[in-house]
Amino acid sequence: MEQPIDDLTVLVDRLYEVLRRQPELPLTFLGHSMGAVIGFELTRRLEADGHGPVRLFASGRRAPSTYREENTFRSDDAILAEVRRLSGTASALLGDEEMMRAALPALRADYTAVEGYRCAPEVTVDCPITVLTGDNDPKTTLDEAKAWAGHTTGSFDLRVFNGGHFFISDRSKEVMQVLVEHFQDERARTAG
Repeated sequence: MEQPIDDLTVLVDRLYEVLRRQPELPLTFLGHSMGAVIGFELTRRLEADGHGPVRLFASGRRAPSTYREENTFRSDDAILAEVRRLSGTASALLGDEEMMRAALPALRADYTAVEGYRCAPEVTVDCPITVLTGDNDPKTTLDEAKAWAGHTTGSFDLRVFNGGHFFISDRSKEVMQVLVEHFQDERARTAG
């Protein structure tokens, strides 16, 4: 019964309040699409407190300062068309009109939040960023993915996978291997 949050700043502020009350443990963020921007903004807030993550994995999203005029959220039909176009929702669910209509308030809020987000090109985080992108993602070009490099003072890595916006599902084994390598490296670094 909660109202969907249609402002990315409010959403990140709420997540930050929860995370800052957690025990201090090494964090790694992985965000896909809108989640990549949320991960970036959470990293900024946590680093300001001296408790940033060890790495941010930004997946399926152009760099924070890269803006496109999209206006997906203007009508129900436009939102549903976008969801269908990205092929990330099971066809059985897409065919269930009642279920899709029930999801519309949350979808609209997400699109409103992410499409209203703006970030200056000079805004950076200190943690390393690894960008994961599909080579055929209509939401993120290769140049837009590479632009994440300008948003970190740490190291930058770009991993390109075969696929569209939801390569993260289609190539889950390959994506998981990238994460496994990261956690193995972190374990070795902290053990040494």
